[in-house]
Amino acid sequence: MKNILTSFADAVAEIKDGASLMVGGFGLVGIPENLIMALAESGKRNLTIISNNCGVDDWGLGLLLRNKQIKKIIASYVGENKEFEHQLLSGEVEAVLLPQGTLAEKIRAGGAGIPAFYTPAGVGTLLAEGREIRVFNGKAYMMEESLTADFSLIRAAVADKNGNLTYNKTARNFNPIMAAAGRKTIVETEKLVEIGQLDPEFIHTPGIYVQTLIVGQQQKRIEKMTISTEL
Repeated sequence: MKNILTSFADAVAEIKDGASLMVGGFGLVGIPENLIMALAESGKRNLTIISNNCGVDDWGLGLLLRNKQIKKIIASYVGENKEFEHQLLSGEVEAVLLPQGTLAEKIRAGGAGIPAFYTPAGVGTLLAEGREIRVFNGKAYMMEESLTADFSLIRAAVADKNGNLTYNKTARNFNPIMAAAGRKTIVETEKLVEIGQLDPEFIHTPGIYVQTLIVGQQQKRIEKMTISTEL
């Protein structure tokens, strides 16, 4: 049995000023929105956020940006957030931008206990300045160190009371690898079931990676809505 909470404020209470957090999601899909809102209300500051992107101005991780709770962002894409642009240009926030595949592999490697790996992505660009380059089979590769975090905030579709998780379609995105790479993983799930009710063949994250569970219903906002005008 995992630690099962009913208060989102309690779920983020252990997160202290200066903590590092991995936050699942891709755009607004699969984000643990209630945990993010609770963190925004907590007022915790100087946070390092590792996420594919940083939400939008009024939702997701954009809420933490608006409150100026973030010190550093490690991401692959931040183009939908005007507040991020403002804080970056004014020097209020530090950003590390990575190729999306590199970001994913740094997180996966961290969860697997692999300290570093070599990738061709970034070789010959500004990203490679001052970095270790090695040649394998005639091709240059750049060393990347893996990523871990103090906490991972994860969104699941269904969890059992042992912390085994399933995700809904594309909401899986970064959630499984981040669940493995956080020293403490806090999961916001839409549905909680008894042990044994999940088909083992369809479990995406084993419960060994999960410490805390909380049930929450999401608004599931659409980042961009495009409606065809053709009949």
